[in-house]
Amino acid sequence: MRVFVTGGSGFVGGHVIEKLVAAGHEVGAMARSEGSAEIVRGFGAEPVPCSLGEVGSDALSTFEAVVHCAAYVEEWGTRAQFWDANVLGTSQLLEVAQAAGVRRFIFIGTEAAVFDGHNLIAIDETAPYPERQRFLYSETKAEAERRVLAANDENFTTISLRPRLVWGPRDQSILPAILRMVDAGNWSWLDRGEARTSTTHVYNLVHAVELALHQGRGGEAYFIADDGETDFRTFLTALTATVGVVLPERSMPSWLARTAAAAVETVWRVCRIRRTPPLTRFATAMMSSSVTVRTEKAQRELGYGPVISVDEALASSK
Repeated sequence: MRVFVTGGSGFVGGHVIEKLVAAGHEVGAMARSEGSAEIVRGFGAEPVPCSLGEVGSDALSTFEAVVHCAAYVEEWGTRAQFWDANVLGTSQLLEVAQAAGVRRFIFIGTEAAVFDGHNLIAIDETAPYPERQRFLYSETKAEAERRVLAANDENFTTISLRPRLVWGPRDQSILPAILRMVDAGNWSWLDRGEARTSTTHVYNLVHAVELALHQGRGGEAYFIADDGETDFRTFLTALTATVGVVLPERSMPSWLARTAAAAVETVWRVCRIRRTPPLTRFATAMMSSSVTVRTEKAQRELGYGPVISVDEALASSK
């Protein structure tokens, strides 16, 4: 199958390219610059010059499927930055894909689409979108997912995969962010790291992507996760140990962190400071809320099951 991948120079997208190429698919990848073209070429994809929101009508004419990994995945930014990339960029890609005769569209969504800062315990795909979204990332990924699933028809199968806390080789967000905080002396657990969480190793996510190219019901979302669940303290302690880092014991109450984050964000907005604040409402909510997901639907309809366990992945990272 000829598959077009967006976000191929990033963490998840790069692994998607490698997985699909290894499985015998022909892969083309969005390349916004010569630098990104060189990266996706290194993963085994054919660079396709275009950028999110500006995909030409002929760019997808030879592809049978699209895997949309690109997104604005940041703790901080303007509404326009989140909306333009996550919503308008997705909508434009959907329109071009349909017009080009693409048959299957796989969207890399997120459990954050249904997250509003409160605990979500053992949720499945019947969990509704929040009536009021509190975070720009959650709001825009939810709206993008709505549009993806609504575009499904008999000639255009659309599926959203919702991983929770993606980790693994070449991670560009979770582990690097923690290490930066430790180096700066800013690391602190929230509520002693007791919040529960599901996790998704990137190898398990890209396995689900490959399955979704052939299996699954159109117009549906699927949670994807590793087997079992853990708590932040156990998981992050083990994760940072793979690079020889011991996390400090310091902890603060989540209510205090959330209050401080709201105050910091207010100062940043009033002063129009461009750089990311040292503390954000989204990050503190994510790190202090229990969020665990069920994957029975993916097991039944995609044939999904983890290809690597958390223990195996941690051991191989040392």
